[in-house]
Amino acid sequence: MIPIIVVVALILLGAGALIYIGLRNPQTYNEKILQERLDELSRSGEQIDLESIELSQPFTERVIYPIARQFGELAMKFTPQNARLSIAKKLELAGTSVRLDPTLFLTLQFVAMFIFGGLIVLVFSVGQTQWPLGRIILAALGFGLLGFYFPRLWLSSKISKRQKDVRKALPDALDLLTICVEAGLGFDAALAKVSEKWETELSLAFARVIREIQLGKLRRDALRDMSDRLGVPEMTSFVAAVVQSEQLGVSLAKVLRIQADQMRIKRRQLAEEEAHKAPLKMLIPMALLIFPSLMIVLLTPAGLRLMNSALAGIF
Repeated sequence: MIPIIVVVALILLGAGALIYIGLRNPQTYNEKILQERLDELSRSGEQIDLESIELSQPFTERVIYPIARQFGELAMKFTPQNARLSIAKKLELAGTSVRLDPTLFLTLQFVAMFIFGGLIVLVFSVGQTQWPLGRIILAALGFGLLGFYFPRLWLSSKISKRQKDVRKALPDALDLLTICVEAGLGFDAALAKVSEKWETELSLAFARVIREIQLGKLRRDALRDMSDRLGVPEMTSFVAAVVQSEQLGVSLAKVLRIQADQMRIKRRQLAEEEAHKAPLKMLIPMALLIFPSLMIVLLTPAGLRLMNSALAGIF
């Protein structure tokens, strides 16, 4: 029992460390830590040594994070190219490509697999019922496979949530873009104004487009890359309309107004679709939770009366 508990505890600690590493921005965090060390050494007047700066970083930065990355790179060598590209594409669609890369995500999958399998082995070992070894192994393999695909389920849900937020914010953003363009601002300045106005996934995407344009990328290429990163059909049609208006010389304000009206109609249709799905979604909890509770509350007094009546022998 003690070795199993120790192994499970180590797995849980490793999973917690990897989750902490994956949920933060490693690039910004590393730059902040290094800048703080450099400022501290410059104030003290000591000679700056890169080795001392490296050793002054936290234990997670020096040990855990490199080990996790090495393990992920080792697993990536046995992963097909299509699977790696698929993981990278999903991370980009989820908006977590800065915090997570394919190597670290694959490491999280293996850690989740060991956690699920180890917990099942621990439950079966602690319980009073003695299960056969073969059944325990099969259960551990099944739950381990579930744990391996659990990060992918989380990633798929994050992609759906992000795309839903983009669809919800797109009509209002296009209205503001139209107002800014009609007021005399250029398209790039209007995008910057929208990115300053809100703190949404769409505004962050617009801000990234502005930065890419400032770094020298063509506007149409930056917009097309944005539509690929979001994976929303409405955004793809909007980008295509803007690129065509730029190439054909059509009034951009008119195109934006037409796109805003279409996006608003599309958002209303999606809301009506979700409203029509609500009764079907409510059927499952009603049938499994509400109706049995009502039957117990209503029929229990009748059953008790029948048990004390002359008809008790029939039942």
